[in-house]
Amino acid sequence: MDKLIIEVRINEYASRRRNPHVPFSPGEIAADALECLDAGAAIIHYHARDPVSGAPSSRAEDYAAAARKIKAASDLLIMPTLGAWTLPSPEARMSHIVAMAKDPATRPDLAPIDMGTSNVDAYDARGRRFTTDETVYLNTTRTLQYFARTIREAGVRPVAVWWNVSAIRTTAAFVEAGLFAEPVYGQIVLTEGGFFAGNPGSVRGMQAMADFIPHSARMPWSVMCAGGNLFPIAGAAIERGGHLAIGLGDYAYEELGQPSNAHLVERIAALARACGREPASPAEARAMLGAG
Repeated sequence: MDKLIIEVRINEYASRRRNPHVPFSPGEIAADALECLDAGAAIIHYHARDPVSGAPSSRAEDYAAAARKIKAASDLLIMPTLGAWTLPSPEARMSHIVAMAKDPATRPDLAPIDMGTSNVDAYDARGRRFTTDETVYLNTTRTLQYFARTIREAGVRPVAVWWNVSAIRTTAAFVEAGLFAEPVYGQIVLTEGGFFAGNPGSVRGMQAMADFIPHSARMPWSVMCAGGNLFPIAGAAIERGGHLAIGLGDYAYEELGQPSNAHLVERIAALARACGREPASPAEARAMLGAG
């Protein structure tokens, strides 16, 4: 069985209210990334944040500053986010990737594409009410084709992010149409914590998605759990040949006593070894994902 690729979803839009170890500044992101490398990670996924307030930043220079520091000190695969529903156009969502790719010192290795449109409103179970009710993460087929072509032209590998089965089917069509070149790294998104855009954060939720990954295509896949604990799912993903994407950006892991990202990676790496799968190095992950 292949080695296990561990991706760290290092900060997303998480606050420090529930876990003070969420990195904000480029220096914090880079330092955290290097600790995660030592613990067994191969891929770092991050969002640019204001160094003081932690507010989301869409500035290319903030993304580039973190990438430059990580690339200068390691061979980690770097995957900045694309801008989501908070930015006004597909071009704005892609602009930092295009800018970063012009300089080898900041060029991303991977860029994620959410392969469909989703309702992303939040539900407050305690209050029995939705706290938002009109938030749509719009990704039209035209937008997705633009992302695929632009990422390829920038010399970056796309990552297909799957919130539902239709996203997997769309990815297969993109391969058939020549918009994606195999291997295509796919990511199953499970959701918890009042976030209903993905399947539940359970083995059944994961398997219901994995069943539709086409066996005829080269699509190594990982699983994440936004808003919930990934560990109850991790062993099943490892046993099924999947990979894992974990981090404080998705969940604070207060049941572990406010761990760091590196601590989460250490636990995943130990579980992988106990199951007979060694964590992949960045070089091995590059070869597995065609990102060399």
